[in-house]
Amino acid sequence: MRQILRSFVLLVLLGSVPGFSYADRVVTDQLGRQVTIPDRVDRVVVLQHQTLNLLVQLDATNKMVGILANWRQQLGDSYARLVPELTKVPMLGDLTHVDLEKLVALHPQVVFVTNYAPQEMIDQIQQLGIAVIAISLRADDKQQSHLNPDLQNEEQAYNQGLKDGIRLIGAVVNHQQQAEALIKATFSLRQQTADRLKDIPADQRIRVYMANPDLTTYGSGKYTGLMMNHSGAMNVAAATVKGYKQVSMEQILAWKPQVIFVQDRYPQVVDEIYQQPVWQALDAVKNHRVYLMPEYAKAWGYPMPEAMALGELWMAKKLYPEKFKDIDMQQQAESWYQRFYRTDYRGSN
Repeated sequence: MRQILRSFVLLVLLGSVPGFSYADRVVTDQLGRQVTIPDRVDRVVVLQHQTLNLLVQLDATNKMVGILANWRQQLGDSYARLVPELTKVPMLGDLTHVDLEKLVALHPQVVFVTNYAPQEMIDQIQQLGIAVIAISLRADDKQQSHLNPDLQNEEQAYNQGLKDGIRLIGAVVNHQQQAEALIKATFSLRQQTADRLKDIPADQRIRVYMANPDLTTYGSGKYTGLMMNHSGAMNVAAATVKGYKQVSMEQILAWKPQVIFVQDRYPQVVDEIYQQPVWQALDAVKNHRVYLMPEYAKAWGYPMPEAMALGELWMAKKLYPEKFKDIDMQQQAESWYQRFYRTDYRGSN
C-alpha cells in the first residue's frame, strides 16, 4: 500500500498523471461527505453499476477509464450491445473491493463507489490522493450507508435521492445539462402512468410477487416496492420482508400472488416457476401471468430513470391492460433508447 501511494504521489509531482489538475471545487456526495475534485473531470473509475448506467445515459461513457469487473452480471448480458465501448474498458473491482495497483495505473481523478462500500476501501483510495464519491440514490440522512434501510418516507427518499444522485454525477463529470434533461424525462413520464391509475382502490390492487433466484425477493425499504406500488400492484412481501431477503416457498404460497414478475437478468427463474410442481398451485402460474421484465424495467433495489419512466408503465400495462390500450411499449422504449442510449431498442415487451 505504501509503495502504491509513493508511486502515485511521485507521478503527481512530476506532472505525469493524465488529466491531473489541482482541485478547485467541492461537492457533497450522498453520504454527506464533502469531497474536493478538479474543476474538469475527464477520468473516472466506476465501482457501482447504477452509476455506470447513469453515466452512459448522461453521455459520459468516454470518461470511464475503469469499471467494476462484474458489470455484465449486474447490468445484464445485453448491456454490452448498448455500450460496446465498455468491453474495452479495464476492470478492477466490484461494489466492496478494488485492486489498488490497477487503480493507480489508470490515473483516475475520481472513483465512484456505492453507499455501502467498506470504509477501509474508501480510505485506501483516498490515501492515494484520489477523490471518492459515494452514490446512494436515496435522500435519507440517517441510513445512507445501509444496504437494507428502514426509511420513514420511501417515496421521498427515492424520488429526491435519484434526482440528487443524477445531479451529483452530472456535476462531477461536467454534464449538468444532460442531468437535468434525464430528470425531466423520467418524472414527466412517470406522472403519466400515475394519472391513469389514480382511481384504483387500495383493496382492489393486484397481488404481485417479485421472484429472484433462490427464493429471494424485495420487500419494504427498496425501490422495487415503490415500482410495484406506482404500477398499481400490491407487493405481497412488503409487510413481512425488509429489504432484499430469501423467503420460504410456504410463505410464497400463503401470499397467493396473482401475478409474478421476474427481472430481465434472471430468465432461468421463469423456467423454474413453470417447471417445478410446487409453484403450480398459484393463480399466477395457473393463469400464465408470470412475466419476464424487459431490460429497461430495472426492478433493482435502487431506482434507475428508465425503470421509473418506462418500467413502471410496462408493469402497469401488464396489470391493467384496459387502461393502457393506446400505449405502444415498443415505441416508448425506442424513443428513450434513441435519446439516452443513442442506439435502437431491440428487446421485447
